[in-house]
Amino acid sequence: MENNPFTRTERLFGKEAMERLASSCVAIFGLGGVGGNCCEALARSGVGHFVLVDDDAVSLSNINRQLIATFDTIGMNKVDVMEQRIHSITPQAIIEKRKTFYLPERGDEFPFESYDYCIDCIDTITAKIDIILHCQKAGTPVISSMGAGNRLDPSQLRIGDLYSTHMDPLAKIMRRELRKRGVSHLKVVYSEEKPTLPQQAILEETANDKPRRSIPGSTSFVPPVAGILLAAEVIKDLTGITPNSDKKEAEAK
Repeated sequence: MENNPFTRTERLFGKEAMERLASSCVAIFGLGGVGGNCCEALARSGVGHFVLVDDDAVSLSNINRQLIATFDTIGMNKVDVMEQRIHSITPQAIIEKRKTFYLPERGDEFPFESYDYCIDCIDTITAKIDIILHCQKAGTPVISSMGAGNRLDPSQLRIGDLYSTHMDPLAKIMRRELRKRGVSHLKVVYSEEKPTLPQQAILEETANDKPRRSIPGSTSFVPPVAGILLAAEVIKDLTGITPNSDKKEAEAK
């Protein structure tokens, strides 16, 4: 009887790569539709140490796309639900929870140099930029999710460099702001699909009831695929495993 839940993965990666994953520490910023699915894929691949960063609680509107959102988890902190889910898959995993909304002024509270990889799945531009700059300073690999809202075609999602993206309004802003700060390249997951305008505009409210921004529409199938792509790229980088498709592309160049 097998006692290793990752036997099938090890057949592809090999024992040494699996040991690297088990000893790797990955920080995931944002556990929503993208981050939650990314986190689970990492857990099911054998990553052994997680840093979960999210200030939010599960809400009713999360159910359409977020892995951890069910009627049973509404009102629970996302970091707590994700911790339970990871431990139901890999009970031995080390999990650090940071129930906080990441802001630039809190960046020094995070030991970026101790992370083997950082995954940015948040949508606040100033926070995304700060995470990327801290990772660059610490020499820590980082990958960032661009816009997954208002998209209907998961087959248009791509992995590439930020400065090669198109059709992504968030990526456009990030290119401009990171260029100002001297960042010459950044691995991202983005969509080549032109965003679809929501049929009904809904404004997100601030604490004083003033409109802050229009809430994007979302589906059950685009954000999760973005999360899976993020996880796949991180796994490849941590293990050094190169799929045959990547090898053919490199040979073609």
